[in-house]
Amino acid sequence: MCTVQKVAIVAALEREIRPLVKIWRLCEQDHAGRRFRFYESEYAVLTCGGIGAEPARRAAEAIIALYQPALIYSAGFAGALDRKQHIGDIIVPRRVINANDGSSIDTGQGEGILVSFASVASPEQKAKLAYSYSAQAVDMEAAAVARAAEARGVRFAAVKAVSDESDFVLPAVDAFIDAEGQFKTTAFALFTAIRPWTWGATLRLKRNSRLASQALCGWIEHVDMSKLLRSEPDVPHALESLRQR
Repeated sequence: MCTVQKVAIVAALEREIRPLVKIWRLCEQDHAGRRFRFYESEYAVLTCGGIGAEPARRAAEAIIALYQPALIYSAGFAGALDRKQHIGDIIVPRRVINANDGSSIDTGQGEGILVSFASVASPEQKAKLAYSYSAQAVDMEAAAVARAAEARGVRFAAVKAVSDESDFVLPAVDAFIDAEGQFKTTAFALFTAIRPWTWGATLRLKRNSRLASQALCGWIEHVDMSKLLRSEPDVPHALESLRQR
């Protein structure tokens, strides 16, 4: 039997949050014909829905239905739209915008704008998103989690770690995301193995993802979950703790 928790977190892939949940309790449960893996701590529960809006929506609906949280976070990686943002920087956006329809939600905390886009954004697309929405970062899931939360009357917030800077040209990763939002790691490795010109970007992506994961998990570990439930998280204190590590 899964335990009711007050703060829910939806991420995309387990590699984003593995350092955080390695000692959390694992609970598996079905919802709407799908099986989900939930990781539980004293105050929070986390699940990984997959890459993209639809997997994120399904995961958010499942975690809300099964755990009845007071607050739900979209957590994970984001691409920087601002040249001032660097690998591992933490973004807690005040507003999340859906680039698909222009809808947005005010999180009531943090600062700046995160825009959710339908695909992995190239540097050219990042420049257009920054111009169109005055946003600092782009992801693929936060707006879908926000919409699920809003529909069920649950408070929403987001925390993202920068995994690629504004001018970074990502390898062709879109083709390796399946219908369930899972990344086909083995197929991607075989694809890049015979294409030496992709090795540099792939190695940078791996390094950047590791640094972003460490920063994201560090933020979640250091923020006071009990304060999240009362009002705004102690964001400055959490970030200062990370700088001192």
